[in-house]
Amino acid sequence: MKINGNEIRPGNVIEHEGGLWAAVKVQHVKPGKGGAFAQVELKNLVDGRKLNERFRSAETVERVRLEQKDYQYLYENDGMLTFMDNETYEQIELARDWVGDRAAFLQDGMKVTVESHEGKPLGISLPDQVVLEITETEPTVKGQTAASSYKPAMLENGVRVMVPPFITTGERIVVDTNEVTYLRRAD
Repeated sequence: MKINGNEIRPGNVIEHEGGLWAAVKVQHVKPGKGGAFAQVELKNLVDGRKLNERFRSAETVERVRLEQKDYQYLYENDGMLTFMDNETYEQIELARDWVGDRAAFLQDGMKVTVESHEGKPLGISLPDQVVLEITETEPTVKGQTAASSYKPAMLENGVRVMVPPFITTGERIVVDTNEVTYLRRAD
C-alpha cells in the first residue's frame, strides 16, 4: 500500500532501498523556506542498521502489510519481554532492546499488537496513550502559572516528560507513547 511521506508514523514498516524498515522516530519539519517534510529515523528489521531519511509529503513509500495479532504483556525476565496470544494462550518472547524505548510504557496485562512478516515478529504497537503517576517534579513557583512554561517530571516507569506547572508529585497523567509527551490529567 502506498502512503505519502508525511503519513509515516512510529512503528510503521516501509519498504525502502530494497529492505524492510521500521520507523522509530518521526519528526515533522516545516522550514521557513521550501516544502514540509518528515525526518524519519528508520531501523532495518533484518540487521538492525539505522538510517535517517527525509520524506517530502509528495513522495510515496510502500507501507508493508504485516500480519497483526493481539497479545497481552505478561512480564520481563533477563531483558526478554513475554507476551501471550489471547486466543491460543501461546507465549512469545521479544528482546527489550528490540522493542526499544517504548518498552518502558508496558504495563502488566496491557494489550499490544505484534506485527509479523512471514511468521517472524517485526514490530509492536502499544496503545497510543497510557496513564502513569508522577513520582517526582519540582514544586510550583507562585506566579509561574501565567506563562506557558513547562517543568520536568519523572514518571513511575523512569521516563522524563515535560508537564505544566500546576501538575504535582503523585498525580496521574495521560502520556502519549509515540511522542512521549504529556497530554492531560487522568480522570
